[in-house]
Amino acid sequence: MTRERQSLTPVDVLIIGAGVSGIGAAYHLHKRCPTLTYTIIEARADLGGTWDLFKYPGIRSDSDLYTFGYDFKPWVGEKAIADGPSIKAYIAETARENGIEQKIRFQHRVVDTNWLTARQCWEVTLREEVTGQELSIEARWLFNAAGYYRYDQGFTPDFPDLALFQGQVVHPQHWPENLDYSGKRVVVIGSGATAVTLVPAMTDKAAHVTMLQRTPTYVLPVPSKDPIARRIRPLLGDKIAHSMARRFNIAKQRWVFSFCQRYPNAARRLIRKMNTKMLPANYPVDVHFNPPYNPWEQRMCAVPGGDLFQVLGNGKASIITDQIERFTASGIQLRCGEHIEADLVITATGLNLLPLGGIRPKIDGQEVRLSERVTYKGMLLSDVPNFAIAVGYTSSSWTLKIGLLCEHFTRLLSYMDERGYAVCTPKADPTMETEPLLNFGAGYVQRSVSELPRQGKAYPWTMSWNYAADVKILRNGEVDHPALQFQAKAVNP
Repeated sequence: MTRERQSLTPVDVLIIGAGVSGIGAAYHLHKRCPTLTYTIIEARADLGGTWDLFKYPGIRSDSDLYTFGYDFKPWVGEKAIADGPSIKAYIAETARENGIEQKIRFQHRVVDTNWLTARQCWEVTLREEVTGQELSIEARWLFNAAGYYRYDQGFTPDFPDLALFQGQVVHPQHWPENLDYSGKRVVVIGSGATAVTLVPAMTDKAAHVTMLQRTPTYVLPVPSKDPIARRIRPLLGDKIAHSMARRFNIAKQRWVFSFCQRYPNAARRLIRKMNTKMLPANYPVDVHFNPPYNPWEQRMCAVPGGDLFQVLGNGKASIITDQIERFTASGIQLRCGEHIEADLVITATGLNLLPLGGIRPKIDGQEVRLSERVTYKGMLLSDVPNFAIAVGYTSSSWTLKIGLLCEHFTRLLSYMDERGYAVCTPKADPTMETEPLLNFGAGYVQRSVSELPRQGKAYPWTMSWNYAADVKILRNGEVDHPALQFQAKAVNP
């Protein structure tokens, strides 16, 4: 017998995802649009998103928490580059302090989203992860904060003869709870933020940790503690210290990115000099820290307190730059002829991009082809009514942009309610020239860029990567625009 689908109370806004972006969106709705109702749908058993999923040793942010965190809630942690559990606790505290926790439906997965033109709302089908029961809920708006990668599967290349390896192979995205690597020879495959984090974190127990990279990454040593916040907090308190540290770090991030873009050769020399200073004399910097691309063509890795350089210097870890020929029973055979003995291999080889967290919106039953849509101010999609997305910065703290998008979103909702509008649909010129949404060289982006929405080459269809410009556009700029088509509330929707 088929169980009848339960209908939940309709809401004004349905937020998909209870990670840092979803909780931030809920806060702005709560503060700026207090008369509107909302619910958060979260497939996992707890909030936090990325910071609830990843459990590998040393898991941390790769941006300072003054810019990665919320502008409305001071970061008071001792470290500027914070560990995963501390970030999750910060998100949870934000939700608890603002009554957001009670608005979350945990272990509910979105399985279908369909815009009903006649009813001027989204009909969303949910599935309870524990019971399998399906429910439905109607919402005027969807705010998609479900993330951008697959939670159930990380990316692992098809390594030749991997099945021959008699040791253990682990992807950081699925770290076993009781993995014991004490006294083991560990090989971490990869050169991105995860690998750079794992290598120093595992040296406390492992016999030796080898970082095996095909291509080097730019690595920058950064202070573990923010000097501005550390000096100002005792004098002026948490709020002012957070605000000043946030402003300074926003400016610093923008300056570093601009300098690298404008003077790539000088930036390369400067980074090399910093790396050389942190490493032992005669260390082959040009072999292991010399990427074949310019700084910030891909995201650079932050090394708080120089921890990676320390373990390379004391011999607890090493780097090998080469390609994998094949796996053997006892390790990895390299193209150069060298063989690495290993007991445990960590495949820190990236993510699998999943646009909109796997949500496939439909309009009156017809699936929306995301690759044919263009983003409006990086927040809405052309020809998709009442559907907001959260896409952050790739050249700065991801969440800096999300906060501004949430502000603009709530301003748009207020504008519509004041004028009796029920529907907002961006309309793009079909002849407009477009380009990929993310102009970013990371492998996980390039593997799936064709599945993403696109951006135009002129305002308001471009994706801005400049925080100062976005403050003018999203926080202080116009809400109405000729590209937006508004529709009044139907008499009997």
